[in-house]
Amino acid sequence: MDRLDREILSILQEDARISYRDLGARVGLSANAAGDRVRRLRQEGVIRGFTVILDPAADTRSGLVVFIDVSLRLDTTDEEFERAVLTLPGITEVVHVTGGHDYLVRAAVADTGSLDALLRRLKRDAGVAHSNTRVALRAAPAR
Repeated sequence: MDRLDREILSILQEDARISYRDLGARVGLSANAAGDRVRRLRQEGVIRGFTVILDPAADTRSGLVVFIDVSLRLDTTDEEFERAVLTLPGITEVVHVTGGHDYLVRAAVADTGSLDALLRRLKRDAGVAHSNTRVALRAAPAR
């Protein structure tokens, strides 16, 4: 990966929907050359995908966005947990972390009743021993 690749990645992190023409103009390449670099970065796994970040308040399907710190039971492996948790409704992100907990789970749920059901399923079906839940009040815009 060279300087141009790093510059392209920086621009894509700001605006993943930028056209190859505009991307190329910003880094001094033709649209085709910029597109070729993006495709190569995707093939090499440097770019793993593109996503849309929703404002939780604008998502009418979910009333609450929650962050759940999870500690696994001793008889539960990481693989078992990851496989089980990704089948649960509302789960939007699962991150293996360091510190006092094993995972950070992000979820979008309709209400506190749905959150209660999700927490019960995490413990029953995904091997969670302990959890600590935080509710998102608002999100600052990402840069």
